[in-house]
Amino acid sequence: MSNFLNAIRHLIAIGDVRISEHGYDELSEDGLTVKELLEGIDEAQIVEEYPDYPKGRCILLLQNDKHGNPVHVLWGIP
Repeated sequence: MSNFLNAIRHLIAIGDVRISEHGYDELSEDGLTVKELLEGIDEAQIVEEYPDYPKGRCILLLQNDKHGNPVHVLWGIP
């Protein structure tokens, strides 16, 4: 298990989450809610980690929406 993914899960658990304007736009376009992605973080699977991303370390996860459909979500810590 990735320590970075554990850090993301911890921040979600304590409610320390911010979503970019771009993130909200993408969620809206795909008919997704923040709540369903936050609730699905425990079952998320790592696709790829980006430790040297210019805006801060991030991780691409495969999650499921409320209907069980696959969703790629990029989580990061600036």
